[in-house]
Amino acid sequence: MAAELLDGKRLAEEELDGLRDRVDALKKRGVTPGLAVVLVGDDPASQTYVRNKGKACEKAGVYSRTIILPADTRQSHLEKLIDELNRDPEIDGILVQLPLPVGLDEQRILARISPEKDADGFHVLNAGKLLTGQATVLPCTPKGVIAMLKAANVPIEGKHAVVVGRSNIVGKPAALLLLRENATVTICHSKTPDLASMTRQADILVAAVGRANVITADMIKPSAAVVDVGINRVNGRLVGDVDFERAFKVAGWISPVPGGVGRMTVAMLIDNVVELAAARRGRA
Repeated sequence: MAAELLDGKRLAEEELDGLRDRVDALKKRGVTPGLAVVLVGDDPASQTYVRNKGKACEKAGVYSRTIILPADTRQSHLEKLIDELNRDPEIDGILVQLPLPVGLDEQRILARISPEKDADGFHVLNAGKLLTGQATVLPCTPKGVIAMLKAANVPIEGKHAVVVGRSNIVGKPAALLLLRENATVTICHSKTPDLASMTRQADILVAAVGRANVITADMIKPSAAVVDVGINRVNGRLVGDVDFERAFKVAGWISPVPGGVGRMTVAMLIDNVVELAAARRGRA
């Protein structure tokens, strides 16, 4: 038995092709969706993510502006920049690349972004709307996880989903989106005793820990859908949180790293920007 690949690379390309049609429709009405990406410092991984986002914008026809600031940027300067972007009529979505350098208050910066321009879905107002079941912009990675499962026709309703990780960016919103799809959801974390006993119950397992190969094949229920959100560098190679080669022989579906959730995260970001532009300036 071998798993079916949850091919995020292929699905992301299809998503961006579809977004191009929506963007073209908006442009015919005089609206060009615009994304501003703010990168503070010179973290290599962040630089790669920002480049990928720029390429995705180009493919979808979205206007993209990248602003690179030095690592010693002051909090007040960054807040002033965000205020300017909030007022900029060309910008529909603002993304501040995380993590920020030490000394900058991440929560204050995220709260400074207008909720109507919150491309990442991290603003506390949008997070609250997600929690209470209201329509809102969704965090990109969890949104991509659900899109991948649905594209592969993985059953979600009535299934037991286990999310390993409780971050505000992935773990918590992924659990909420799975609940919205009528799964029964368990959240596990570093204090969960006997993690393997929990993961072996999962029909859908989402690994979002940030530790290489922490999910081994014996922790996976046969035929489960395994979505690997982790991105870790080991001996110069990118690997996920799941021991992919061995898990591939047990799971029913599995996402690779790279070529899985990371690509979908970028595609969902562009989808959010198009949605924000349509909401602000007329739907198409």
